[in-house]
Amino acid sequence: MSSTFFIPAVNIMGIGCLDEAMDAIGKYGFKKALIVTDAGLAKAGVAAMIAERLAMKDIDSVIFDGAKPNPSIANVESGLGLLKESRCDFVVSLGGGSPHDCAKGIALCATNGGQIRDYEGVDQSEKPQLPLIAINTTAGTASEMTRFCIITDETRHVKMAIVDRNVTPLLSVNDPALMVAMPKSLTAATGMDALTHAIEAYVSTAANPITDACALKAMTLISSNLRLAVRDGSDLAARENMAYAQFLAGMAFNNASLGYVHAMAHQLGGFYDLPHGVCNAVLLPHVQSFNALVCAERLTDVAHAMGADIRGFSPEEGAQAAITAIRSLARDVEIPAGLRELGARLNDIPTLASNALKDACGVTNPRAADQRQIEEIFRSAF
Repeated sequence: MSSTFFIPAVNIMGIGCLDEAMDAIGKYGFKKALIVTDAGLAKAGVAAMIAERLAMKDIDSVIFDGAKPNPSIANVESGLGLLKESRCDFVVSLGGGSPHDCAKGIALCATNGGQIRDYEGVDQSEKPQLPLIAINTTAGTASEMTRFCIITDETRHVKMAIVDRNVTPLLSVNDPALMVAMPKSLTAATGMDALTHAIEAYVSTAANPITDACALKAMTLISSNLRLAVRDGSDLAARENMAYAQFLAGMAFNNASLGYVHAMAHQLGGFYDLPHGVCNAVLLPHVQSFNALVCAERLTDVAHAMGADIRGFSPEEGAQAAITAIRSLARDVEIPAGLRELGARLNDIPTLASNALKDACGVTNPRAADQRQIEEIFRSAF
């Protein structure tokens, strides 16, 4: 089976690498940037700092701080309007998954026309997006380097999965110095999101030796560093290791895709406007319990990568060890125990399950499920 490996052309990483990134941006010849960020980073002055850094490279910019958590079609349209009005020739996304996804939607529509809902699914666009520079401030989504763009359709209460080679950023930047201000809850949620990426990619039907290596290393780094990063946000070594971990997990799922955890979590986010990483973390052990019937040996590898002692274990015992390790990490970083705590409602499960089965992320789950089985997984997670 052939594989196509997607990754930005240039990826700059490490403590203090923002200076190097600005030098690289200055050499592209761009004239004016639309900086897409959220209200928090704008208020904290981070967006203004990036604008000043760009100005030092003779690049003008305008700031759009309308990227909401779980960015919507309306957010994309607002940003696109400002981009056109300001005649920007490239986009800079600043933040975590929400600003990156919003920026991808803006950049894709800028060159392809239409609305972002036109590109739901896999490779629905015809032209490369407007050049996108993605500057990351969280260690979780890996949206700064993937071809995935998740946008909420408010009218349908559904998160659209746009998986398109044309939304891959031109340049990604991961400077852990920009991540130290992340609160504990966001550090935990984004870290568990990265773990979900790694595990779903590893058990995916589209996994290959390259994605396997990335996924396993990501699991080890997350298991060894997430607790430290949550406990002490100023621990730069833990922050840097988590930055590498989430990037490796991104390399894995960007090419092996994902599974039912994400297909289901997208529905919770779209329906209730819940944080994506938390939804993933709650669902992850339940989906892998369902998957264990067909991929116990792979889950045994997950257990080993997460530091479990599996000597003498059968594949079935190894799979249970993986699920135990996942639950332990989630508990240690104070992830809510179930969907009920997040405000999800049991009577919404049939609709959530029906929409999850339409999500592109579920295609590569190792075990196929029907409506009843997805409903059962949702109920088990309450």
